[in-house]
Amino acid sequence: MEDVCEGKDFSFPAEEERVLRLWSELDAFHEQLRRTEGGEEFVFYDGPPFATGLPHYGHILAGTIKDVVTRHQAMRGRHARRNRGKQRTCSLTHGLPVEHEIDKLLEIKTRQDVLDKGIGVYNEACRGIVTKYVAEWEAVVTRVGRWIVFKAGYKTMDINFMESVWWVFAQLWHKDLVYKGFKVMPYSTGCRTALSNFEAGLDYRTVSDPAVMVSFPIAGDVDNASLVAWTTTPWTLPSNLALCVNANLVYAKVKDKSNGTVYIVAESRLGQLPVKAKASGKKQATSKGSMTEAVQGGLDTESYELLAKIPGSSLVGLKYTPLFDFFLELQETAFRVIADNYVTDDSGTGVVHCAPAFGEDDHRVCLAAGIIEASGLVVAVDDDGCFIDKISEFRGRPVKKVDKDISSVDNDIISAVKDKGRLVSKGSIEHSYPYCWRSETPLIYRPVPSWFIKVEKIRDQLLECNKEIYWVPDYVKEKRFHNWLEGARDWAVSRSRFWGTPLPVWISQDGEEIVVMNSIEKLEKLSGVKVSDLHRHYVDDITIQSSRGPEYGVLKRVEDVFDCWFESGSMPYAYIHYPFENRELFENNFPGDFVAEGSDQTRGWFYTLMVLSTSLFGKPAFKNLICNGLVLAEDGKKMSKSKKNYPAPTEVIDEYGADALTLYLVNSPVVRAESLRFRRSGVFGVVKYVFLPWYNAYRFLVQNAKRFEVEGLGAFSPIDQTSLLKSSNVLDHWIKSATESLASFVRQEMDAYRLYTVVPYLVKYIDNLTIIYVRFNRKRLKGRTGDSGGARKFELGGPIAALVTTCVAMAPFTPFFTEVLYQNLRKVSSKSEQSIHFCSFPSTTGERDGRVEQSVSRMMTIIDLARNIRERRNKALKTPLKEMVVFHPDNEFLEDIGGKLKEYVMEEMNVKIVTTCDDPMKYSVSRAEPNFSVLGKRLGKDMGKVSSEVKKMTQDQILAFERSGKVSFLGHCLTVDDIKVVRQFKRPANMSEKEMDAAGDGDVLVISDLTADQSLFEAGVAREVVNKIQKLRKVAQLEPTDLVDVYYKSEDDNNTLQEILQSQDQYIRDVLGSSPIPKAMAQSYVVFICEDSHVVHGMSFVIYIARCIPVVTSDLLPHAVGNSDHVDALRAYLLSRSLARLKSEFQAGNGKLKTLSCMSSVLVSFVLFVLSRFIFAQQRCNDASPPC
Repeated sequence: MEDVCEGKDFSFPAEEERVLRLWSELDAFHEQLRRTEGGEEFVFYDGPPFATGLPHYGHILAGTIKDVVTRHQAMRGRHARRNRGKQRTCSLTHGLPVEHEIDKLLEIKTRQDVLDKGIGVYNEACRGIVTKYVAEWEAVVTRVGRWIVFKAGYKTMDINFMESVWWVFAQLWHKDLVYKGFKVMPYSTGCRTALSNFEAGLDYRTVSDPAVMVSFPIAGDVDNASLVAWTTTPWTLPSNLALCVNANLVYAKVKDKSNGTVYIVAESRLGQLPVKAKASGKKQATSKGSMTEAVQGGLDTESYELLAKIPGSSLVGLKYTPLFDFFLELQETAFRVIADNYVTDDSGTGVVHCAPAFGEDDHRVCLAAGIIEASGLVVAVDDDGCFIDKISEFRGRPVKKVDKDISSVDNDIISAVKDKGRLVSKGSIEHSYPYCWRSETPLIYRPVPSWFIKVEKIRDQLLECNKEIYWVPDYVKEKRFHNWLEGARDWAVSRSRFWGTPLPVWISQDGEEIVVMNSIEKLEKLSGVKVSDLHRHYVDDITIQSSRGPEYGVLKRVEDVFDCWFESGSMPYAYIHYPFENRELFENNFPGDFVAEGSDQTRGWFYTLMVLSTSLFGKPAFKNLICNGLVLAEDGKKMSKSKKNYPAPTEVIDEYGADALTLYLVNSPVVRAESLRFRRSGVFGVVKYVFLPWYNAYRFLVQNAKRFEVEGLGAFSPIDQTSLLKSSNVLDHWIKSATESLASFVRQEMDAYRLYTVVPYLVKYIDNLTIIYVRFNRKRLKGRTGDSGGARKFELGGPIAALVTTCVAMAPFTPFFTEVLYQNLRKVSSKSEQSIHFCSFPSTTGERDGRVEQSVSRMMTIIDLARNIRERRNKALKTPLKEMVVFHPDNEFLEDIGGKLKEYVMEEMNVKIVTTCDDPMKYSVSRAEPNFSVLGKRLGKDMGKVSSEVKKMTQDQILAFERSGKVSFLGHCLTVDDIKVVRQFKRPANMSEKEMDAAGDGDVLVISDLTADQSLFEAGVAREVVNKIQKLRKVAQLEPTDLVDVYYKSEDDNNTLQEILQSQDQYIRDVLGSSPIPKAMAQSYVVFICEDSHVVHGMSFVIYIARCIPVVTSDLLPHAVGNSDHVDALRAYLLSRSLARLKSEFQAGNGKLKTLSCMSSVLVSFVLFVLSRFIFAQQRCNDASPPC
């Protein structure tokens, strides 16, 4: 294995770039596909991104989810096709996003501008822009580590894709699920097109609009009364054709005492009428919300006189004076009162002004009442959102203000109403209003002709199909998506636009003959024209002969194109050109296995996929779905480039790495369809709390595997994993079981598509690996227990194998980091694959030891409680304690702590004695508490009485309950699940808080003896000295394998420090591998590397670190045949060599040194003897600073 740097020097971004080069050299993605070819298919659908923007965090999140799932499935042998020609991804290259970009580029303002330039010119400009961001997309997606092939991806503008879309529509036509209609729909004046209802719901904003009350004098009323209507859209008043009331409401006729004007409003809305200051002295409140009530509780009798109460039904049919004269030609049928239950009394006046061209309900009720005819409606607003010439007073004015430099037409209309004496009140309202998700302009409702899919006809089927899908999280399925399907309306799938898949509908001039094309072949056959492209400028001029004869002329294509959402919903069929190609592939693998997109797609892509698959095949398009939430800026607002309220993804990746970013996203609430406030600090937190501990565990194991080689024990190689079961070390069994649990958990959660549960489990596992296994086994792993080379290899082999297994299991989540670790670890493991992503997912053998895992968990509970005591009493871990008592009534629990795990507790908590106790009366008092969450449902009204009895239980009763596991109160039998026994510490009478303290979790109690004596003091000093030595090694930037000597010099007049170090010599040697040497014993040739002064418990001393050199002592002279010259020559030779070089030369020569060939045979024999003796000694010296 290669040496590895410290965590602070490890550059995650740089290492990821190196991994990208490795993948490129291995052609890793395609190689993974080749290896899984022939395996079970795993079909995932990748929602087509719009081709007119750069990838943002939302794209990265969705892409990461898909990449994690498909990588995991590939590691389990399934064939997730993403290769050439079988790509599950496509780009949404048609529709509003592309046209909007071109409109800005070509300065297109109106529909006529497009026709003047030519549809062909316009469409080719659209075609050219769709590749604008391809390079940027490919760069970002590749950099985050997602495996996908862009060059093989399909685009919705490809002729094969478009032909399949034609086929889908033709199937719906033949199933009688298509019709042409005329509906009031959300309309974008910015994009000059109608939007579907789910598109209209994508961008709601809080805005302030005028709110006015307008009077409509009733013709022939004896009191000259006027109906009062309230509206927040004054621009619709010129198109008023009716007033609508609720026939079931009671209305009131009231007179304004100040001027004699008579008004009619709903009785429950009388409080909304304005209060005149001159009549009452009261100031009229500004209208806010839904008309702030000027008077609470109804009619203000100082301002108004109640004349009569009128049932709403009696108002129906009354005629009134029009507000404007733009539609006087409709007087015979219009300008009268109608009724419908959509009118409510929770806002406004109970009277609704109806402009049938600009509201769905307005259009519906006016059509039903005969106010208008379906074919005779005049729309007062043109395609660009401006008043037509008929509205002469406001002609050419935009109805919604989209430019700050243009005055609002609402204000001018309000002024005109006031001039007519018809303005009752004027205010404002803050409310949520829909905006165009693409042009960011306010929407209006406007009637447009369109081709519709009969969604309402299949609504029940949609609800049934939704039950077959597994959603994560499931509440989106049961609530949001279910509710949307329940209220689903017919879907307008056509757009009066240019760049899109043309509707394959050819119609005769008299409208009696319609032909729907289901293929290019059919069009070519009927027209006799060779077709090479299906866009409008290629097919608009293609005609076909009428089947009724030449006298009926030709059929021409309707001008509309498909809504791009219809194309995206057709993706499961169109991306593989079904049914023209890949029939078997599609039919064997439909529905798809998996989709994943944001929660906004419940009304978008998820919905269109569902509608089309249900219509075509009576089944859902996919089996499993992950629905993610929105990634917001740190302030909780939508990310905005103009506001610069978020860091660019590439900036974050360059700083922390792609793995840190993607793991941060996957491990957040956003994967559970909740919102995430993106924080750069959160990405750093992943590096700090996930990757660095993981890396440090890896580095520690690598260092000790290298130490194994440096110390002359040969090359480190993997061991047979089955042999780990023979280990007598409890933590060896634990790490193997814990690793098995990790692999099993990841498999289980990935099967359930719960990505968000995996990372917390991994973090816990890494914590356990570093804090429990590595920390507690540090001596073993460093070779300080005096084990042989075989035993050392065994001891290191277990955790290295566990780390490799962890990396393989987590590779889909952290593809870069695990690859970095794997490339080094595979040199000493049984893995031979060139990339970690070629490895199979770890098999779960079921060989888990639940008892061992439980035992270690109990040990950690004990350690955490003992730490709490130390922190509370300001007892540093370096300070030894005399005794720790663990109390628990369960003998199995105590056996765990007092058995093989005892030494770990003693060492970790620096305590001399650990004892266990099962006597509940010795150190604690117990109390019983009822489990309200369990008992409340079962006991009902008896809960209070039973609870009282439980809390009164005596110590004897509690002990009896613990022995038997049950107790009865008031005829109810309670078990261990119903009652919780809580233990509290009972301090002995002769002990103070400073001498003894305890901590518990309600189950186990830990008691620490805090009294000090001389032996504990000396042990504490030794621990402090060892800590200072280890820190000095770091200052000297030494590696663990660097061999050094440690010296010390006391600066006090007494020998206290030396005596303490001698008394604690065994502990120091256990930790460091050797004892510090008094500096006075240093030879003249010793080279000191660094030094540092310290004061510990009032003792001043200096620590020195020196280069480790062999010392030839006088007892070796007899072996030199009494020749002191040989000894001097040997000493000079050894001093000229570093220890590491001497050892490597000795091992390379199989116990001989070629460099000694010039010496006499006697001297050579002597040198070899000394070196062999020296190296043998070094094999027993396993710390980084051994004596030499």
